Amino acid sequence: MTLKLKLFIVFLFITSLGFAQNATLRGLVKDAYNNDPLPFVNIVIEGTNTGTTTNEDGEFIFEELDPGFIRLQLSSIGYENKLTEEINLSAVRSNYIEIAMKQKTTQLEEVQVTAGSFVRRGETPVSLRRIGIEQIEKGAGASRDLAKVLQSFPGVGAAVSFRNDLIVRGGGPSENRFFLDGIEIPVLNHFSTQGASGGAVGILNVDFIREVDFYSSAFPADRGGAMSSVFEFKQIDANKDKPSFKSTLGASEISLSANTPLGEKTGALFSVRRSYLQFLFDQIGLPFLPTFNDFQFRTKTRFDQKNELTLLGVGAIDEFKYNPSPDPTEENRYTLKYLPAYEQWNYTVGASYKHFRERNYYVLALSRSHLNNVISKYEDNEVDNPDKLLTDYTSDEIQNRLRFEIFSNPGEYTLKGGINLESASYYNRTFARTFRDGQEALIRYSSDLDFFQYGAFGSVSRKFLDEKLDVRAGVRFDANTYSNEMNNPLTQFSPRLTASYELMPRVSVTFNSGRYFQLPAYTMMGYRDNDGQLVNKNNGLKYIHADHLVAGVEWRPNNYTRIGLEGFLKDYDNYPFSVQDSVAMASKGGDYGTFGDEEVTSSSEGRTYGLELLVRQKSPKGYSYILAYTWSHAEFTDVDGNYVPSAWDSEHLLTFTFNKSFKKNWDFGLKWRFAGGLPYTPYDLEKSRDVQAWNVRGREYPDYNRFNEKRLPSFHQLDLRVDKSWMFPKFSLGLYLDIQNVYNKQNENPPRLVQRLGDNGEPVVANPSAPAENQEYDLKELITTSGTVLPTIGVILEF
Repeated sequence: MTLKLKLFIVFLFITSLGFAQNATLRGLVKDAYNNDPLPFVNIVIEGTNTGTTTNEDGEFIFEELDPGFIRLQLSSIGYENKLTEEINLSAVRSNYIEIAMKQKTTQLEEVQVTAGSFVRRGETPVSLRRIGIEQIEKGAGASRDLAKVLQSFPGVGAAVSFRNDLIVRGGGPSENRFFLDGIEIPVLNHFSTQGASGGAVGILNVDFIREVDFYSSAFPADRGGAMSSVFEFKQIDANKDKPSFKSTLGASEISLSANTPLGEKTGALFSVRRSYLQFLFDQIGLPFLPTFNDFQFRTKTRFDQKNELTLLGVGAIDEFKYNPSPDPTEENRYTLKYLPAYEQWNYTVGASYKHFRERNYYVLALSRSHLNNVISKYEDNEVDNPDKLLTDYTSDEIQNRLRFEIFSNPGEYTLKGGINLESASYYNRTFARTFRDGQEALIRYSSDLDFFQYGAFGSVSRKFLDEKLDVRAGVRFDANTYSNEMNNPLTQFSPRLTASYELMPRVSVTFNSGRYFQLPAYTMMGYRDNDGQLVNKNNGLKYIHADHLVAGVEWRPNNYTRIGLEGFLKDYDNYPFSVQDSVAMASKGGDYGTFGDEEVTSSSEGRTYGLELLVRQKSPKGYSYILAYTWSHAEFTDVDGNYVPSAWDSEHLLTFTFNKSFKKNWDFGLKWRFAGGLPYTPYDLEKSRDVQAWNVRGREYPDYNRFNEKRLPSFHQLDLRVDKSWMFPKFSLGLYLDIQNVYNKQNENPPRLVQRLGDNGEPVVANPSAPAENQEYDLKELITTSGTVLPTIGVILEF
């Protein structure tokens, strides 16, 4: 009997098994501001007639439910109606959720529960997308990676398919901020680009994610330091009765997670992951082997009804090594010539203490984050030859953060205020050979930088005109001790105003205007010359700021469909400008390594503007889809003050995502994505073929005098995914097949240069008789494409 036949018989045997398993959901409903349990709340499972009511202690239970994704609709006299995000019901573990409801300012005598898949959030009605766990778990082409799921929404672009850079409304990948249960996590990806937000694979384990709030504007006043987006990741509630475990073999890693009580008052989530990318990359012949590990945990202790403490942590260890072959392809040889080796580790640990009172609550949050980044590169990868050393880079970034917030709902107004303090430390040891002004130059410096940041914020919101008009206003101030230019909070005064008006029961208009400040990357702040001077501080480095103007209209033709159209304008000022390359730093940060460790001036201006269309439906018949289209432009000034397209000016983004659930635990998903071609800068052939110049870089040099003069062809791709789950008495088994780039679309890359090799395998010098300083390599153009059919089989075991 052949191996294939044996595997087929095993598959048929497993398929024939499975038991009719039911799920139970327990939960607690409470007041959002005083944490008191809410009795007699009406709860209905969306799209069904199945309902229940909370008891005197605010508790509820649903039994005999089918496993899968559900949402709950809640209503109670004196409280705003509530629609939860998806809850992933399991038949083999406990399912528990806590739900907070906000009091209404207008008391009604009667409460009516109505079906509907979308509920507006009055406090943040503009540029907010809520992403549920079903989209993350079942999204085609995403491989359970949050950053790839976000590409289904309008305004979200990406640099290349193999990186997780977030390009939101034309802003650079350094303009985003991430919060996990209210704790800021500076690093979201493995193999992260220091100073920006991109990387290869997401760090967060989606098994613990309950929902994601994605703001592309109208940022809450307590979330500073962002100009393009803010992400709020919220985790599930831990089991209260017995532990459960989940093991996943995904597209690039294997993971194990635990959800368990630690006593009567404490529940915990734990997770570890280990990648096997290095084995896959070795099998398909890639010239480098990445390995990553990560951990994640959260504990929540409820001392009593008014006091609770949350502890959390997330961290990663990333390693990278070369994988040369005896006969490399020209593309692999090109990659080995320039790609550095690096090791990286990072972590964030935090604690959040919450105290509830009658109509308000306080939050005291303390956290520490640390990133260590080590990069090295040798000419021709001769790591045993010190004379061949090109780059030796070691850096640490450390932040200790303290934030105090007050949330209050005294009556008609909702108030929020607080302060934040942060001590920041940046260390850098750099040795780098480079080529400047026609000759080789050496960069060698050490930098130790310590400074404090501080800020204050407040916001108020209220509803008017029979609750048809929602108005929210906020301010924040930020400053730090790095320099006199940054140490005046009034200079970083950040006002914002958001309004939403319901023209008729199913049509609303929205508006937002605000000014948002962001601190330049630590790599810029700590950059020194060979004499030890803080070059950018001496250049008067300032906070970057962006003025946002957003207006939109939303139509809900029925209870299950939302159609929204938004126009946006972002106007940038004081953007860092590269002195060496004469380009705005907004176009950098989309490659591995570091971003910002060079001389800059706060002299560039920019603007991004466009329109976004979002059509979203979640049908009670078991299917959902998202149609997202964005037309936009992103431009920044050059050395002459003229606006030129940024590296992220894709002009058109169109994504269609579809998911459908079938009987017997089958699910199907697809995603088709189209993106306009990105601009690119042609290479400088004369500089690139200079022997000294090539040896220190190992690849072509861009011709910045022709910055973004060319544009790549458009990009499109189709991804498909099929899921199947089996339920057994004490465990469940899930399998999925995810196929990326189904029709094998080959996307053109910018032209590259490689050395011609002689019969002896050595690079050919075009003019060997010339003096050494004038010799030139014989180079040829290399045209490459990216994109291939990439099938992935995943296994999810829960017990």
